[in-house]
Amino acid sequence: MLTLQYINENPEHVIERLAVKNFDGREPIMRVVELDKQRRAAQKQRDDNAAQLNQLAAQIGALMKQGQRQQAEQIKQQVAELKAENKQIDDRMNAAADEIREILLAVPNVPYKDVPQGKSAEDNIVELTGGPMPNLPEDAMPHWDLAKKYNLIDFDLGVKITGAGFPVYIGKGARLQRALIQFFLDQAVEAGYTEIQPPYVVNEASGYGTGQLPDKEGQMYHCQIDNFYLIPTAEVPVTNIFRDVILEPDQLPRKCCAYSACFRREAGSYGKDVRGLNRLHQFDKVEIVRIERPEHSYDALEQMKDHVRSLLEKLGLPWHILRLCGGDMSFTSAITFDFEVYSAAQQRWLEVSSVSNFETYQANRLKCRFRGEDKKTHLCHTLNGSALALPRIMAALLENNQTPVGIRIPECLHKYTGFTIID
Repeated sequence: MLTLQYINENPEHVIERLAVKNFDGREPIMRVVELDKQRRAAQKQRDDNAAQLNQLAAQIGALMKQGQRQQAEQIKQQVAELKAENKQIDDRMNAAADEIREILLAVPNVPYKDVPQGKSAEDNIVELTGGPMPNLPEDAMPHWDLAKKYNLIDFDLGVKITGAGFPVYIGKGARLQRALIQFFLDQAVEAGYTEIQPPYVVNEASGYGTGQLPDKEGQMYHCQIDNFYLIPTAEVPVTNIFRDVILEPDQLPRKCCAYSACFRREAGSYGKDVRGLNRLHQFDKVEIVRIERPEHSYDALEQMKDHVRSLLEKLGLPWHILRLCGGDMSFTSAITFDFEVYSAAQQRWLEVSSVSNFETYQANRLKCRFRGEDKKTHLCHTLNGSALALPRIMAALLENNQTPVGIRIPECLHKYTGFTIID
């Protein structure tokens, strides 16, 4: 959520930058500015009334001591009128504050200065490409056929048990899935992240804290009786660890990693993008989360990008990094870089990670703060990234490493899988 101070100091800049996300912010931003003026004017009147009430109280005390009860009673009437006026002022201030919050919850984060203009994924910018491109024969099989041939994943069984988008991993498929999770976690811990095992369901306050609510409630599975939500990513519970927390200077940065199952309704998804593992309702992911001082957050973002890139290089997958345009960014992000791997059998790029800096947007909702050298509290910057999401990594590994004798396993996974080839 944008801060009132930032909006009041830079209303035209905020409106201009929101346009990069194709969001028309003039009406809501100017309404917030006006409401805050009204609220501050009301607060000044209330403060003036409070000072006057203190003076009147002193007069009443002095008059009572002098036995001038009638005059004291007249002043008491003024006190009653001022208190009634204060009640009306409080109601106006609360109404203004409620409206401001309601508006700001519907206003996205302001994109960082380096975010390019654009309306869709077609306008994203490829920043860097690497990794060896596989040379597969023309009859190379997509991962859904490989999974069936080697009995690794049963998509039909998932439909029977639950529905489409809930695959069942079997044998070496399950073992490879577990190996990837452990590999990603070990790499994160080696990079200085503290492993967290979070809940897979969160309350409404946690959804609001990281910005899934009220923006994405239609994409989350909702447990209505308890008013809980199944997490779409471990970002939600892990970042909420720091909700309503004031961190001391020596407690920053905070670096956390977490494995979790993730649940997304993916309403409206259809076509080739949903075939096999390309788009699921339940999938596994290792997430990295950082809480940083504002002046360090963009260095931290580069470190997170380097970490994700190192994972893809160790897996031997072809990759590229996209700088997302304003129109393809999330509601809460200030800047996002997507990592995609090339699926040789499908002949297309598959997104496997998004690394984002949210600056103070989530922290303002969470009240995640740190105490500065000036002894005052300041909002932290929050960042997160997939390191990595498993389904499309699994898809690319199966497809890109297929050979006439079986599917080769990357060397970095051998100690986790216990096998070097799927045959």
